[in-house]
Amino acid sequence: MRISGPWMARAETQAVCAMLTEAGHRALFVGGCVRNALLHRPVADVDIATDAPPETVLVLAERAHLRAVPTGIEHGTVTIVSGGIPHEVTTFRRDVETDGRHATVAFTAEVAEDAARRDFTMNALYATPDGNVIDPLGGLPDVVAGRVRFVGDATTRIAEDYLRILRFFRFHAWYGDPDQGLDADGLAACAEAADGLDTLSRERVGAEMRKLLLAADPAPAVAAMAQAGLLARLLPGADPRGLAQLVSAEMDAEPNWLWRLAVIGGIEVADRLRLSRAEARHLQALRDAAGSTETPAAIGWRLGVDLGWAAVTIRAILTGAPVPALVTSDLARGANAELPVRAEDLMPGLQGAALGARLKAIEALWLASDLRKTKSELLG
Repeated sequence: MRISGPWMARAETQAVCAMLTEAGHRALFVGGCVRNALLHRPVADVDIATDAPPETVLVLAERAHLRAVPTGIEHGTVTIVSGGIPHEVTTFRRDVETDGRHATVAFTAEVAEDAARRDFTMNALYATPDGNVIDPLGGLPDVVAGRVRFVGDATTRIAEDYLRILRFFRFHAWYGDPDQGLDADGLAACAEAADGLDTLSRERVGAEMRKLLLAADPAPAVAAMAQAGLLARLLPGADPRGLAQLVSAEMDAEPNWLWRLAVIGGIEVADRLRLSRAEARHLQALRDAAGSTETPAAIGWRLGVDLGWAAVTIRAILTGAPVPALVTSDLARGANAELPVRAEDLMPGLQGAALGARLKAIEALWLASDLRKTKSELLG
């Protein structure tokens, strides 16, 4: 089987391959770029595997007048920038020792050894610069079938890096066949290794959860995480039952992982996933509005139409109520409204804290009226 694509044919990428092959070394596309090309999906990052040691890669890049950055040279990775496009070039390697987070590697000249250390069979695929696919471990049928399967023994692969537990669910959400469940051996191994999640940094967990929730439909994978006891381990108090309803309600809208996180909920989510301050504020505003009794117009005034829609929809899902009719128009009415009373309308009679308290009371009265009370009614 062969792959093709504009990413592979571009001169900048072929120049990196030629840098290696013209010196007698192998240059093989590997991992996600091969997998996505087989699935006719966009290719963002180009990874190249080679039998050339990293020090040799640096020398060859200098000779070819290509910029080389030793981004992970102790693990064999050099980033080659060709025409402004980064290409990660990594020497074939095998694991010597792992501790669940980091690995000590030894370089090898064998593609099969390099493939054996990878996480999933669908990621252990290679292709020559002209597109000929090399499949050392039988991963091609798994790609075609939408089957996410660990390379070799699942327990061993997970013990090498416990982040692979989360990657297992994320890859199923992105590449798994929605009509078939998760690989039983992999799922059991993930559940048994749950303690390993405690060794991961919250930044790594947060990054994986973000990617998982950005899948077109992450609901089955998140439900499987919950059934295996892993979701509660990461986010105590989280409940995935409303996620499928939110995904369905989104229709063809671009997935918003924070909205999906909000419907799942949980305790201390921002801290456990190391959200940025902006993300934490966004999530809290959404959860607060979803837990309120305010009208859609009032929510639209606070949050705007898009975020307001998410809040109203999530509230309906969590309470088992239907989404209100004409919700979008009510949200827009609120988003475009202005509080009829201004501070100057209460001055000079009120100043300082008293002024602020009176404005707050007027605002509450206005919101309670579904933003319909007039200035005279609010001041009367």
